[in-house]
Amino acid sequence: MNALLLSAWFGHLRILQILVNSGAKIHCESKDGLTLLHCAAQKGHVPVLAFIMEDLEDVALDHVDKLGRTAFHRAAEHGQLDALDFLVGSGCDHSVKDKEGNTALHLAAGRGHMAVLQRLVDIGLDLEEQNAEGLTALHSAAGGSHPDCVQLLLRAGSTVNALTQKNLSCLHYAALSGSEDVSRVLIHAGGCANVVNHQGASPLHLAVRHNFPALVRLLINSDSDVNAMDNRQQTPLHLAAEHAWQDIAEMLLIAGVDLNLRDKDHPSDPSGKSLSFKQDHRQETQQLRSVLWRLASRYLQPREWKKLAYSWEFTEAHVDAIEQQWTGTRSYQEHGHRMLLIWLHGVATAGENPSKALFEGLVAIGRRDLAGWSTMARSQLTATSASRVQMILVPQLPE
Repeated sequence: MNALLLSAWFGHLRILQILVNSGAKIHCESKDGLTLLHCAAQKGHVPVLAFIMEDLEDVALDHVDKLGRTAFHRAAEHGQLDALDFLVGSGCDHSVKDKEGNTALHLAAGRGHMAVLQRLVDIGLDLEEQNAEGLTALHSAAGGSHPDCVQLLLRAGSTVNALTQKNLSCLHYAALSGSEDVSRVLIHAGGCANVVNHQGASPLHLAVRHNFPALVRLLINSDSDVNAMDNRQQTPLHLAAEHAWQDIAEMLLIAGVDLNLRDKDHPSDPSGKSLSFKQDHRQETQQLRSVLWRLASRYLQPREWKKLAYSWEFTEAHVDAIEQQWTGTRSYQEHGHRMLLIWLHGVATAGENPSKALFEGLVAIGRRDLAGWSTMARSQLTATSASRVQMILVPQLPE
């Protein structure tokens, strides 16, 4: 940025005139390719624009910078309505695209400049023009979390379910940005909640993956398919479990996700019993949880935690979700521990005796050697009696 460009950038018309009269080269550019016209347009200095266009010779109105953007692009991108009007009145090209295929409409929508966007719509720019990635201006507004701009474009006739080259809808972009307001506007306008992108992911998948609980709730209430699988064969519940998003997992379970995904060796529970991903961390079960950690880390063999889970009617999907969270040769210890804490929460919620249930589970998987130590305790232990857990169970576990 030399002195001439800086004078245009900051709107110092008199300085600009002095420099020009002193022989400054008017066709100079910054390292980014910005000309006098770009600088004045981006900052909205209409008197400087007028001087450049009326008093200087051979000024190219549609000259592009290193990004392929004209002064018209710059004015739109930065919300400079008066500068935009001046350039339109001077006869600039409205439809020119930058190197990424963006029109002025894309840039104004992505930045949330309502007044400029309205003017561009009035001028008649093509609402369905796509950039190099296939985004329309509505995609840009949705991705930028600008509900007012989304509404404006929808009223003007933008296609709510337009898809990019990677099959991303406007609702996908709203989900990526976590915008509940934009998503609500799009859904109200007929946006499809179940379209999938090139990875097989629906907007619900994206909202879960990026941990946007309010948006997840909105999408669930908008008839999103809670059991949809992406290309990795993962449902939204898998993603919630993988990332330990407990609130979202609970929402999905309440919404009625299908947990009956067992194979032929593990038939589904005819009662339709749901399993929670909540883990027991209550103070009164601290001693029992210590016992469960010792069981998982020292006594259960690599695949026995799964056998134990199936004996307690965990589903295949539930087990898979637990197993994805850790990797490594000894990861089965963490898997087993997490499964046991989830089981303990379920036992406490149901008001069952954890000692009795643990005894029966260990017997069911052929580990009567471990089950023996709980025989005496099962008749005495209650789900909330921490002192009795310490007194009865802890000494009985094999060393």
